[in-house]
Order: sequence, then structure tokens, then C-alpha cells
Amino acid sequence: MTPVRASTGVEAPSARGGAASVAGIGDSPVRPDGTPKVQGGFAFASDLEADGMLWGRTLRSPHAHARLRSVEIGRAFAIPGVSCVLTADDVPGTATYGLISPDQPVFARDVVRYMGEPVAAVAADHPDTARRALAAIAVDYEPLDPLVDPTRAASVETPPIHPDGNVIRHIRIDHGDPAATGDVVVEGVYEVGMQDQAFLGPESGLAIPDGDGGVDLWVATQSLHEDRDQLAACLGLPHEQVRLHLGGVGGAFGGREDLSIHVHACLLALRTGRPVKMSYLRDESFVGHVHRHPARMRYRHHATTAGDLVKIEAQVLLDGGAYASSSWAVVSNAARFACGPYRVPNALVDATVVRTNNPPCGAMRGFGAVQVCFGHESQMDKLATRLGMDPVELRVRNALETGDVLPTGQRLTGAVPVAECIRAAVEHPLPTTSSDGWLERPGGAGRTAEASRVRRGVGVAAGFKNLMYSEGAEDDSEARVRLSEGVASITCAVAEVGQGFVTIASQIARTVLGCDAVVEPAGTVGIGSAGSSSASRQTWMSGGAVLRAAREVAVQVRSALAERLGVAPGSLTLTDDGRIVAAAAGEAAGGGRALDMTVAEAAGDGIFEATAVQRHRRTYQLDERGQGDADVSFVFAAHRAVVDVDTDLGLVRVVQVTTGQDVGRMLHPTQVIGQIEGGIAQGVGLAVMEEIVVEDGVVRNPSFTDYLIPTVADTPEVLATCIEQPEPEAPFGAKGAGEPPTISSTAAVAAAIRAATGVDVTRVPVRPWDLI
Repeated sequence: MTPVRASTGVEAPSARGGAASVAGIGDSPVRPDGTPKVQGGFAFASDLEADGMLWGRTLRSPHAHARLRSVEIGRAFAIPGVSCVLTADDVPGTATYGLISPDQPVFARDVVRYMGEPVAAVAADHPDTARRALAAIAVDYEPLDPLVDPTRAASVETPPIHPDGNVIRHIRIDHGDPAATGDVVVEGVYEVGMQDQAFLGPESGLAIPDGDGGVDLWVATQSLHEDRDQLAACLGLPHEQVRLHLGGVGGAFGGREDLSIHVHACLLALRTGRPVKMSYLRDESFVGHVHRHPARMRYRHHATTAGDLVKIEAQVLLDGGAYASSSWAVVSNAARFACGPYRVPNALVDATVVRTNNPPCGAMRGFGAVQVCFGHESQMDKLATRLGMDPVELRVRNALETGDVLPTGQRLTGAVPVAECIRAAVEHPLPTTSSDGWLERPGGAGRTAEASRVRRGVGVAAGFKNLMYSEGAEDDSEARVRLSEGVASITCAVAEVGQGFVTIASQIARTVLGCDAVVEPAGTVGIGSAGSSSASRQTWMSGGAVLRAAREVAVQVRSALAERLGVAPGSLTLTDDGRIVAAAAGEAAGGGRALDMTVAEAAGDGIFEATAVQRHRRTYQLDERGQGDADVSFVFAAHRAVVDVDTDLGLVRVVQVTTGQDVGRMLHPTQVIGQIEGGIAQGVGLAVMEEIVVEDGVVRNPSFTDYLIPTVADTPEVLATCIEQPEPEAPFGAKGAGEPPTISSTAAVAAAIRAATGVDVTRVPVRPWDLI
């Protein structure tokens, strides 16, 4: 295979990334990839190079909906330096792919369904040559009227834009007495805009043909094996001839669950017989991956005069864009969590996700729970106002507890610290009164805000979501641990996307075996799937697999030591901190002393290895009434936001966000806080600035000039309390920490804006003209 190197000069992308970890569970060791990332030496997927490498680029439709009459590639081929031009006719295997249903074409044929849909791909000797080749391809489009309104798409009277129809999935949850009513009723209609994952490292990868008809692909992704399976089908190759390796990932947040450059790069490499690198520019990245689903929601809450929830009615409509991606699962999450983390004896939830000619939507941090959290928390504030009750008191009064039943009929087991999270969020000290300094007012250095016109508001919100895959989806992870020469090597196909698994895995092995540990490069060769780095699942699933494998290694070492000592293995005890002890084991070896050593010390020069698979308990798909044990476990969080609003200009400054978050147990405290801070920044972004503007199916702001994300100047003070109530089934009791910070932080900021302005905020992101 052609050698791969990074342009930074750092071994790529299979470098271990630094020294072995020597810290165990509960410590906060420095990430092995942290220093090279900070110093600029880490090899991201966009840094990859190979001898004889070509550059690939994709031609994309400028239309949201059009008939594809013809694609003429002759002029592109005539350009010196162009090696290959491919269209739909050149796909040797399955012509479509998709996470849950294969409904998305590798290249458009006959029709394009969204702006940015791939039509052709080229490989050339230089990026500029590839760009000129794209411009030379003559495509004859017949523009069609795009279907961009999800309400129209949901109508049975609207012609389908896809052979599989416009409705991707419809779910109805019918729980309790549908005729139940409350003494007090509040209603509201809410909207959430389209948010982008906005990772800093655009999609990139390097495909290298092996000379025997197969291909190796280094790529920034969230799921190596899932990608491999879809890719092999499109290439018409068996799995063993398609080998994926994890390229350095510059952020993900759900946007790398779907294929991007994968098929195009591999097709070009196989056709040309040369390595092909593809890297999206920022504008292409904005149309080359899925986004958070825009949502329209209608709620009606019923309650007693004392403040007890009686019934919640919710209608949720998600815009899935042109193709299904993970929409089937996202709408299920939206339905299951539409009522919030509260006791709701009666519920009617109707949730639908549809295809339109808007950009495809799929996974993003929070996965359906973010949208409905804005809806149900806006309703809780409205209900508190109607009842004359403190919004915190109302939430605590109705907070879920262990043993309660969800609207899906599932009974909660394990830790359910909803009230604790709410109380922790509001117990943090409020910020001091804002300074007269210009930079500390809304508008900042723009020097636009008059201090007398700035109003401060405080709002709270609570949310929850599931951990791991749900509704009967296959979910397991495999890991291998090898103990040799005092170091544990861990092999697991986890995509390290910044979540810190590379540190957590080594901490687990260090704790069980009492030795240094390193995580080997992730790839599809020689190890089973670890599933996707999504759904807050890798600590539980892949961490659990590492734990099982490490414990099996420890058992092997104990047996070998017992044989050397001439004692029964049962006489030697494995402790929780990676040691083997026995009161009199040493007597068998003539020492007459008690035995106490680490597992690694007991292993001596021996080599021990074990492979283990972690599975969680079975889950079930919802039935026709939306009932069933669909989830394994849940994670909860609450946020309090403090904002300053310029009431003349509608500008908002988020001053502080505090949180109480259910973490089960903190395995790496520093990383948990980092996840909380980062997730809150994304929640703040959705609340006040982040939105992909789509007009008639066309993205109007595909750049960081026009799509705004919070900078250091926009990010508020974050104060966090982590609620540690270990989850019984989870490894070391730990829950995933990545998604809860985003779920209710948006709703809390919106609530604070309402409090500051008196405006009934019903849409996020909140725009200045919404407030004036």
C-alpha cells in the first residue's frame, strides 16, 4: 500500500498521539492527542498526502429541484491533468446509500432533489485543475418547482418528490385517558430553525487502491464499520476489500454519521489506480452534510390549579430535507421526549418527519430532543405564569423520579435525578450587575447599546434524552486488550471525534490492570464494530467492552499466577484497583508473606489477550400506540441562563449559563466539564445566532461569514454541578455527557430573553426583529 503521511510531518493518521496514560478512573489525565492539537502537529484528515496523489472534487446541483436531462463530460476530459470524470453510469454497485434506508443516490440520475446534490466527480493533478474540470461539465437542467414547506409535504394531496414518498415516518403516542382535561390549559406554537454542526474540520479523506481491486480509505468519520458497509455496497466489493481507517477528526456532532466524500473518493481511486484526496471547502461542507431538523410544534398543556400536570398534547413536524438519513430515529426521539422530564399521566403526541427539497437533515447533538425541549419548556414557563407559580417550583413539583412511567409506558429504573439537576442549576450564584463597559453590553465592540436600555433576564429549563440506540436497533461494541511488557494495548474501532474515548479507554485498562495503557489506531481491520460515536453511547458501550476485555485479561493473569504459585485461582482476589492479593498466597512459593501486586506485575513477561463484546439489554420498537420499552437508559440536565437584552436594537448577550447535569459517575472530570462547556456553547448558538437560511430550497449563508457561531467573546460564563448517582448497568456507573448540555440550554436562554423583554419568544434562534 502507498505510504500515507501528513503534511504537518506528524505520523498520520494512525499515530497513537502521545504518551501512554497512567491515570485511572476518576483522574483527569492529559489527553494524548491534546498537546499535538494545541501545537498544530496533530494530523487531521485534511493533512493526509500520498505519493502520486490526485485531487478529487464533486459537481453539485445549483437547483433545489430539477429534471436532469443530460450530463456532458467531454470538455472536462479534454483538460490537461484531468484523469477521471464519473457520473451515475459509473457506479458499479448499489446506486444509493443511507443510514437507515438506502434512498440517497451516489450521483443524481434523472432528477436532483436538493441544492448541492452530487451530479459528477472528477480527479485531477491539482485542485485548480479539478475546479476547472467541474466548470467544464455541461449539465442540462430543467428546473422544477421545489417542495419546501413541510406542512405541504405531509399532506396526502401533495405529489411525492421521492419514490419512497414524502412522509418518512409518523408516530403517535397515546398514553392514559385521551379525554382527560385540566383546570388550567395553556397553548403555544413554536419553531426551531435549521442548525449546522459547524465543525472546524471540513469533510476530508484519502482513498488508496491496493492494486488487487480493493481500496483503503482514511476518513474523518463517526462510524467506521457503518461507513464500510454502505461503501462496499456502492463499490460492488466484498467487505474485506474495503478497509477504513480513522483520519484525524476536527469535530463531528452528528454531521459525520452519513457518507460524504467516501464513495466518490474510492470510485475515483479505483478507476485511476492512484490515491485520491478529497477535501470540501467550507461552502461545500454546508451542503455536503446533514443538519439539525427544523421543527414546527404545537403544544397544549393541562394542569391542576395546584400545578400538577394532567395531560400534554403535542404535534411535532420535522423537515427531513431531500433524503431520509437518520430522520426515522430522530422523529422517534422527538416524540418520546416531547413531554419533557416530567410526570405526565395522560399524553397525546403526534410526530411526523417529511421529505422536502430542502437540504437533508439528520443527526446533530441532542437528536430530536433539542427541538421539543424548546417547545415543552416554553409551555412550562407559560403554565407557571398562568398559575402564578415560580417556574423552578413547577418543574421540581412535576419532576420524574425512579419508578415513574413515561408516556411510552416505559418505567424508569436506575438514577433519575431530575429535581436534583434543577436545584443544582439554580443554586449557583447569579452574576453581578453588568458593568458600564461597552464590551460587556449587547453589541459589544459595536458600541451600540445604551446602558439605560439594557434589560437583564433569568430563565430556567430542563431536558432529557436517551443513551445508546433505541427501538430494537442492534447495538454492541467489540474491544481487545493485550497485556505485554507492562503495557496494555487497547484495540477498538471507536471513532475518536473529540469526545475523549482515547483517554477513557486507557483509564479503564489502567484501573483494572494497574499499568500504563495505550489506545491503538482505529480501523475496520482485525476488530469488530464499535458502532457510531453518537447517542452518548461510547463510554457505556465501548468503554464497557474495554472493561470486559481487561477483566478477562486480569482473570487470565490470576490463573497463570495461581499455577506458578501452586494455589487455587479462587484463593487469589482481584481488587477494584487492579491488584491481585491473598493473605497467605506467598507461602506456597516459600516466601511466607502475603501477596499484593498489580495485575501487570503478576503478568511478568507473559502475554495475555482477550476480546470482549458489550451489549445492553434489549429494547423494543414502539407499537401502533407509541408504547414500548424503547430505551436502555436516560440522562437528565437543567440549565439557568442570564441574558442582557438591548431593547432598542434587539441584541442579546448571554452573560451566564449554569447547569446541573446527571453524569452517573465522572470517569474524567476535566473532560466532562469540557463537554458541558462545549455543549452549552452550541445551545447558546441555536438560541441567538445559528441558523442556515434556506430560501426556495437554496442555502443563502454557506460560510462562517454569514453563518454565525459563538466565539470566545460570545460564550458565557459556565458554572456546572455534576450529579453523581451511578447507573447500575453502566461501566463504573458512568453515563454519556456530550448531549445533555445542548438540550435545555437553548430553552433556558429563550426563557431568559422572555423574562428580560416580556416578548413571547416562540422561535429560535431569536432574531433582533423578533424583540423590537
